[in-house]
Amino acid sequence: MAAVISVAVLISRTNVGRCLVPASHFFEFTGTKSPKTKWKFTKAGEDWFCFAGLWRPMATGGGAFTLLTTEPSPDVAPIHDRQMVVLERSDWSAWLEQTGNESDLLRALPAGSLRVEQVR
Repeated sequence: MAAVISVAVLISRTNVGRCLVPASHFFEFTGTKSPKTKWKFTKAGEDWFCFAGLWRPMATGGGAFTLLTTEPSPDVAPIHDRQMVVLERSDWSAWLEQTGNESDLLRALPAGSLRVEQVR
C-alpha cells in the first residue's frame, strides 16, 4: 500500500500496544501495468507527521508494529480505497495515552490536509 522511509517508532511508556510512526510522506500507486503511476502524499504545512500504529514486543527482542488504516480522506479517495491513519499533532498524546475517543482519532483527515503529487 505505501512506503515509509526511515521508520522510527515512538512507543507510549504507559500503554503497551499503541505507537506513533513518524514519516515525511507516503506513496500510493494506480494503474494495472508496470510502471504504475506513483503518487506522493505529504502533510500540508508540516515537514513530517505520525501514523497511528500498534506494536508488540518480540520474543527474540525488539518489537513489531503495524499501521492502522481507515476510509480514505477526500485527498486520497480518487487514488485509493483506504489510507493509513494520519494523526493530527494535537491528537498524538490522546492516542498514546488512550484518553481520546478512538472513533474521533482513527478518522480520515479533512480535505486539503494532504498534498498530492504525481511523481511517476
